[in-house]
Amino acid sequence: MKKHRIGVFDSGVGGLSVAQAIESTLKDVTVIFANDPKHVPYGNKPAQEILAYTIPIMKKLEKEGCELIVIACNTVTTTLLTDLKKEIAVPLIGLEPMVKAAAERTQTGIIAVCATPATLNSQRYEYLKVTYAKHVSVLEPDCSMWSTMIETSKIDHDFIANQINEVCNQRADVIVLGCTHYHWIEEDIKSAAAGRALVMQPEPSVVRKVVRVLEELEQR
Repeated sequence: MKKHRIGVFDSGVGGLSVAQAIESTLKDVTVIFANDPKHVPYGNKPAQEILAYTIPIMKKLEKEGCELIVIACNTVTTTLLTDLKKEIAVPLIGLEPMVKAAAERTQTGIIAVCATPATLNSQRYEYLKVTYAKHVSVLEPDCSMWSTMIETSKIDHDFIANQINEVCNQRADVIVLGCTHYHWIEEDIKSAAAGRALVMQPEPSVVRKVVRVLEELEQR
């Protein structure tokens, strides 16, 4: 496989974990990470405002020779992926909450999705629930402050643990991390859920998608 340039975009630092996962798995790629620290977090902003911030950054990644771009932001993927595909010429790989996988894994019939308000209110997320979680109860704890905590390095560990305890006490046995910022507190979440719930995040599946797209590009 020849050396490829891959763009990874997120509103803030969350997507760095995705960039690192790609770099550590695929040795023959160059990963260019871009974010938007001026406007982070995106999760409480209107979709059209986010779109105006996002397009110039992705066009810059395209100009820098990225052959594909990973949108390491559930908010952008669930609200704007269709719009972005009209503006960006290279393939886009988005991240969205792992509702299908969680619904398949639950034994209690109850899952929890930790995500931003914009993701939870998006049509795409509603589609995922209706399509894959019709027979599953979906808990949606208020994680609206988590991204800000992580961006400012002012993480209230007790607050997060209490929220995870609450969904576990409601018998959720799978917890979905629906925002890449939350990957940075994954160990906190796993610790709070230990022995009660499986914690899922999409980095391994994203890496597999990147490999598939790169293979398709090489065959053109």
